[in-house]
Amino acid sequence: MFKFLYSLVLVGCCIFTAVAQEDPEEKHLIQLSGVVVSSDSLEQMPYATIFDKTVARGTISDYFGFFSMVVQPGDTILFTYLGYESSSFIVPDTLRDARYSIIHMMQPDTINFLPEIIVYPWPSREAFAKAFVEMDPYDDAIRRAQKQLSGESLAFIAARVSTDPSLSFNYAMNQQNTKLYTMGQSPVNNLMNPFAWATFLNAWRSGELSRE
Repeated sequence: MFKFLYSLVLVGCCIFTAVAQEDPEEKHLIQLSGVVVSSDSLEQMPYATIFDKTVARGTISDYFGFFSMVVQPGDTILFTYLGYESSSFIVPDTLRDARYSIIHMMQPDTINFLPEIIVYPWPSREAFAKAFVEMDPYDDAIRRAQKQLSGESLAFIAARVSTDPSLSFNYAMNQQNTKLYTMGQSPVNNLMNPFAWATFLNAWRSGELSRE
């Protein structure tokens, strides 16, 4: 019995010693948040790469240059962006709060700027001259769009396209309102409506019903 109690006390002391020797910094996590901006214009830099070199984990900034990630004190954060010099930030090891915010500025990298290149659809000057001579100046983009947006083209497309939810809802509401309007009596029949016949005859006489 004495040996059992001695062994139990010895195991408890070992566990207490291991817990006491555990590094408290390993459990101290910090929510690092901030904004990445350009040093010359102070504009936000969207989709910048933020990489924690210490734990090999990273993220990217959003459209407004904002980012947020979990780090530990002493971690080295690397910031990279196309056309800008890479820079780093070391999380202070004296932090005790669970949150920390920064504004990180990046310097433009003028060495990596490439000259502007304009790509033309013609392989040579001769091909451009031939295309220029043979082009039809009267069939431009506006005229082609007008042909595609003619009444016959739109009617042809509309006859083959199913209705969207808004049109279906409006049609259902119109049917419901018509039923409420004629509740308790016979439904409306435009064949017996003199105003509908007058509108039809006027349209027929004016040529609005004739086909092009």
